[in-house]
Amino acid sequence: DVLSLVLAKYNGTINLGEFKSVMLASLRSLVPKDWDSNHEVAWGWLWENVERMLKALIGKPAVQEKALERLILSLTEDNVNYLRREIFKRFFALAPAGQDYFKASTTRLYWIADKIVEMTIEMFREPKNMVQDISALGLRHVGYDIPTEFFAPFVSGAVEVVRTMTTDELAEDAFRWSLTLISKILVRTNLEGSTIVMKAINTNQERALRKAIAVAPRAKRALELLNITVGTQSISPFYWSIESGSLNTAKAMIEDLLTIRADRDNYYYGCDDLFSRHPEVIQRLCADAANLLWPLFDGLIWRSRVAVNGSRRVNYYVKHLIQDSEGKFNKALEWLADYKDPKIICHPVVVLFSDLLWSSLANRYFLLGRVYFLFTLCVFITSQSILSNLEDGDSQGVRIATFICRLVIYLGSMCKIFVHQLTDLISDIKNGAFERVGGVPLPQYLVNKQALGSLFLLICLVAMCTQEPIFWCFPHFEEDFPGNGIFTTECPQAESHKDAYATFSMFAMLLYWALLTDLSIFSMRISAFVLVCGRVISELMLFLGALLFLVVTFASAISALDHRQKAFAGIEKGMLSLGEMALNMFPSSNFESLQLDAMVLFATALFMIISMIFLLNLLVAQLNGAYQEVYEDMVGFARLNRGDIIVTTLESVDNKRWSRFLATLKLDERLEFGEGDVGIAGGLQVTEPSNANPTTVDMIRRFGGSTSPAMPWPEESGLGDDEDDKFERLEKMIVRATKNIGSGKKSTKAGSSSVGQTSSQSGSQVGDDEGSD
Repeated sequence: DVLSLVLAKYNGTINLGEFKSVMLASLRSLVPKDWDSNHEVAWGWLWENVERMLKALIGKPAVQEKALERLILSLTEDNVNYLRREIFKRFFALAPAGQDYFKASTTRLYWIADKIVEMTIEMFREPKNMVQDISALGLRHVGYDIPTEFFAPFVSGAVEVVRTMTTDELAEDAFRWSLTLISKILVRTNLEGSTIVMKAINTNQERALRKAIAVAPRAKRALELLNITVGTQSISPFYWSIESGSLNTAKAMIEDLLTIRADRDNYYYGCDDLFSRHPEVIQRLCADAANLLWPLFDGLIWRSRVAVNGSRRVNYYVKHLIQDSEGKFNKALEWLADYKDPKIICHPVVVLFSDLLWSSLANRYFLLGRVYFLFTLCVFITSQSILSNLEDGDSQGVRIATFICRLVIYLGSMCKIFVHQLTDLISDIKNGAFERVGGVPLPQYLVNKQALGSLFLLICLVAMCTQEPIFWCFPHFEEDFPGNGIFTTECPQAESHKDAYATFSMFAMLLYWALLTDLSIFSMRISAFVLVCGRVISELMLFLGALLFLVVTFASAISALDHRQKAFAGIEKGMLSLGEMALNMFPSSNFESLQLDAMVLFATALFMIISMIFLLNLLVAQLNGAYQEVYEDMVGFARLNRGDIIVTTLESVDNKRWSRFLATLKLDERLEFGEGDVGIAGGLQVTEPSNANPTTVDMIRRFGGSTSPAMPWPEESGLGDDEDDKFERLEKMIVRATKNIGSGKKSTKAGSSSVGQTSSQSGSQVGDDEGSD
């Protein structure tokens, strides 16, 4: 049927007889040794049947397509609504059990009916694409566990509805033929894709999955969990379990895949299969099933149960977390950093490979990138804080040095920051990368604190450049004024700009030092401390806000009193005096004058009690609570910060340097599990103290017997000891004991009756003997 649709799109002449001969010759040349007369007979019989069916169908698809198209275009809105309702009404009448599988809303069912009608005409127009799409849809029905018996009544019901809407028999036949073909493809896909693994996923029980996968050949066990292929379409049982919410079976799949099994010949480990089939598995788990990240990373660790000299071997299989299939930097760390979970980033596997990337590669490039910033900071300090405070600060040499330093800042720092800011802004505008902060859309790059700090620093440097006294005095340095000369800053024209210049210079200095805090990433303890300070600063801002409110409140209240205190003459002076009191800067001599006005003294005393006793102690309590909240995760937040820096830094590493780094890791060399026991490649071997993670059971499941890859693994003892199995064994024991008790009662009754019968017989015999006597 599908072949006839494809041939209907061909415009040339089709000669089926010649195709038979050409194909026969091709088969003979492909397998000349194995081809014999039996093969020729089989091929001839097959093609004769195909040719007969094709000849019966050639020419019909084009006519049926036009008739069906006329029918669909002639449908009014009322007709469409009638079709939507009646299709499911007829289907439910023909197959009442089908109602249990359609749980969606009516509008969803109407949408399905529209898609069905659309698919019938698209099958004629694009047969190849539709076969792929329908196969993919059929594989999804495998996950939904829809019985194939419902397809036939659904087609019958839909055809009955169309029959009531048209008198065109050709259009009806076209609709029936197309919908029947669609149902055949769906049924075939459903039957071929309905593996026992998919059926176990629908139960969401780990025990059912273990039983389903136990029969798989050991060489194909991983593929049974990761791939089901029907035609050109495939579906991942693992991803389907996540998508359908069967997380228990998804966890069981991860544990089964990442369990090392071994026979005498080979080791079997599903790590390579998992990351080859799903290279983005970390991203998918972060988005849809974050609780599965822990069992995934746990499965990448092997620990020896044998400790030697107080240490044990540990293998971390992190190859697929460091590099992708093309040998480039894997995005796993980027996905974990974007996920912002401070706990998962501290997993031993993540710590190992992220620290490896940092210590072996990223830290050098990061430090080199900050050397220039350190240089500009030193130049800025020299210009603004050292040269200006020298005793001979007005000498010609100092003036020249100051001008050179400031020129370096304006050209080397300000211009560089401007170029970076402009580049990031243009990139975000092109990509439409904006984030709303407080309802205001901002370019995404400004979400980064370093980028935002650089923007403020750029604003300060631009403001300094516009207020630079040297530039204002340069046209007038030959005029007659004290301190005249080249590069002077003492001209009358610059006097009005010095205060603004000094203010912007102070803020720029603060921003330079604040941007330098990212160097704390070299130490996890310092970085964690800096992050904790940043996270509890919100509590300090709340305290300052409350203090400002009190200052304004009491200053306004005291200003309303009739008093003679100069320190509180007006709201402005009152705010200044109260602020000095709060900061313990108010002159002690002024307190004596407050005693002359009892109400002012009372108001200031009340302010001091609220601000210095209540608010200050409340701040201490808030800081303590905020610190306790972030204390457990502060190292995790520090590692998240380092992860972002590693990802950003490695983007600038060239391919040659990256290749040399991978070569030093030797990830393709097999790691030992013990002396002479060469195991699996793709990891790094380290040693840890034997008391760090006590391991008393061999983490490798070893089996004897046959080593054939086609054989399933023998039944593993001790794996079914979950609660369900315990209750099941208990139930069997009770049933067996009940049967034994019942059989014991029957045997007792039989024994007592036989004893009674024997006694009666012996008694009657004695009576007879006595009578005869």
